[in-house]
Amino acid sequence: MATPTRESVELDITGMTCASCAARIEKKLNKLDGVQASVNYATERALVSFDTAVPVADLIQAVENAGYGAAVPTPDSVPVDHAAALRVRLIWAAVFGVPVIALSMVPAWQFSGWQWVSLALVLPVYGYAAWPFHRSALVNARHGSTTMDTLVSLGTTAAFGWSVYALLFTSAGHLDYTHPFEFALMRGHGEAAVYFEAVAGIVFFLLLGRYFEARSKNAAGEAVRSLLKMGATEALVLVDGREQAVPIEQLAVGQLFVVRPGAKVATDGVVVEGVSAVDNALVTGESMPVDVGVGDAVIGASLNTTGRLVVQATRVGADTELAQIARLVTEAQAGKASVQALADKISAVFVPVVITLSVLTLVAWLLLGESVSFAAAAAVAVVIIACPCALGLATPTALLVGTGRGARLGILVKGAEALEHARHLDVVVFDKTGTLTAGQMSVVSVRPEPGVSEAELLAYAGAAESGSGHPVAKAIAAHAASELTASGVIDTPGAGVTAVVDGRAVRVGRLSWAAETNSPVDGRTTLKSADPGDLLHDSSQPTTVVAVAWDGRLQGTIAIADVVRPTAAAAVAALRDLGLRPVLLTGDNQATANAVAAEVGIEQVIAEVLPADKVAVIRKLQAEGGKVAMVGDGVNDSAALAQADLGVAMGGGSDAAIQASDLTLMRPDPLLAADAVRLSRATLRVINSNMFWAFGYNVAAIPLAALGLLNPMIAGAAMAFSSVFVVLNSLRLRGFRPLTR
Repeated sequence: MATPTRESVELDITGMTCASCAARIEKKLNKLDGVQASVNYATERALVSFDTAVPVADLIQAVENAGYGAAVPTPDSVPVDHAAALRVRLIWAAVFGVPVIALSMVPAWQFSGWQWVSLALVLPVYGYAAWPFHRSALVNARHGSTTMDTLVSLGTTAAFGWSVYALLFTSAGHLDYTHPFEFALMRGHGEAAVYFEAVAGIVFFLLLGRYFEARSKNAAGEAVRSLLKMGATEALVLVDGREQAVPIEQLAVGQLFVVRPGAKVATDGVVVEGVSAVDNALVTGESMPVDVGVGDAVIGASLNTTGRLVVQATRVGADTELAQIARLVTEAQAGKASVQALADKISAVFVPVVITLSVLTLVAWLLLGESVSFAAAAAVAVVIIACPCALGLATPTALLVGTGRGARLGILVKGAEALEHARHLDVVVFDKTGTLTAGQMSVVSVRPEPGVSEAELLAYAGAAESGSGHPVAKAIAAHAASELTASGVIDTPGAGVTAVVDGRAVRVGRLSWAAETNSPVDGRTTLKSADPGDLLHDSSQPTTVVAVAWDGRLQGTIAIADVVRPTAAAAVAALRDLGLRPVLLTGDNQATANAVAAEVGIEQVIAEVLPADKVAVIRKLQAEGGKVAMVGDGVNDSAALAQADLGVAMGGGSDAAIQASDLTLMRPDPLLAADAVRLSRATLRVINSNMFWAFGYNVAAIPLAALGLLNPMIAGAAMAFSSVFVVLNSLRLRGFRPLTR
């Protein structure tokens, strides 16, 4: 019997409100024969692998049967902005709910008929602002399950329903009624009370938490989109020897296309005409442009710096290296967990128990001979006091304060999953280019020949290089800031520049090329590189040296290097103090990597690796039992950042790296990475203490409510206090002190 072939598809999922929703959809899909699914609550997508015999329509139907929506995403699909919808509901809850809370909790403000005004004000809060909770509770009820939304809906419905009953059928409806302020229920008088403030407070506080959660969630799906935006949008295809611009989607394997100086390479291919220097830093992380000629491979999205190239496409669309990196990011993100899922796990047991206790409270008091009003009020108090407002706020409020403090320090924390993995890190993996080093070439030394001043050498070299787009030329021109002008500039790709400056024919470039019509180099400047065009000055840094010649002889050399950041060594030392083992992982050559590692104090070096190899290294470290943090800045790092237990993107890096990471450093300062880990751990400690308090509070307060020792109004106030406690506890993070100054 033939083995069925398999396919995979991504589905956009709508209607999820918590991590348990994702688990329910995943379980429903996996019940289908030949289907393996993973549902990501953060990105709101399902990655489904299935036998070709299973129609995609069946997958969508399975999701819909679970009470949610599903669709195959299209290229022009616009991500749903959940924060915007929640913002509107939050504003409604604040505008209509805050006056209700104030009137109910301050007896001195209770004017004649205030309770009827409260009813009018709370209607839009209960009916509109709280609708997401009610809808989720109904969906879960239809499938025989419960979440925190179930208790929120039950608590608000019980408080609202009982309050309406009290207004219509008890003395609570009298215009001169004021709220009794008693901790315990008064037997025989439990019905004469309204609890609109409990409805308003529960809805407002929980919507506030959901809003901040949604803001973080909206950014979760940006990683892959940012990656794909790095590529070219069109290609200059050669048709009968003429250049014709076509959308990148129309480019086919085997077609010839032109890459002009300063343009991105449209797709992966092989050079068939021309020579140039191609900057692969976005994709491979190499600090220096690579010279390419006929027969050399080029990567889509890399930057052509100097010469014109004609390239034959070898891979297009989903087969390109950039697209493969995007897939790696998607796969790595699919397995991430969330601290907030703990609250849903607790509620899976907690909610049914609370409902049962509420019913038992009602029945027990009736059997003991108490009135229906007293028994019902006690049951309502149980539901209200158990409403997990503080449990729902435990993560978002700590994130709000922690991330706010981090932003002031230059650290952006994406979400709770980042903090979860910062707790027990073992290894920190550093990219080199743009992370430990500045990521751009700078002049580190100037060595003029006898009779030539440093200023003169820089003036001529800077003028000659001022019109070139090569990174080395840009570094020299920027450092020199020459006031001289150049004419007759000829840029020879892979060699250097010839120009007329102040009446002199000046050559700036590789030594072998510059010396072709000039005198040999004397013994004071020696060739130490395998490439005869590169020199090493007296420097601990790996440098590239260009020669400057005029008047028929060598006039001096200028050393260029990607310099190590000033705080790199301190950052490595600080992370060691936090218990992390540093590793250098780079696409650059081994010699350069070793030199940088020695300077910053890293023993383990893994160099000359491709993006997929970086992911493999991270996975290998994880397989060895280590929790891995990755610090990087380029597109080539984005998949590794997503795969790592904690991804840290350097400020000034690519959007793809920032979107794929868990933490982003707004300044290109490696020492911030240590502060980011410290802040993450501090925030997680606060989240855990918040959740302990919230759950412990419910456990301690429920018996009091069940025994009639708390009337529902006090239960509502106590619920609000637990939320205030969580907020105050979270505010302690504002005192976090960084290592950086």
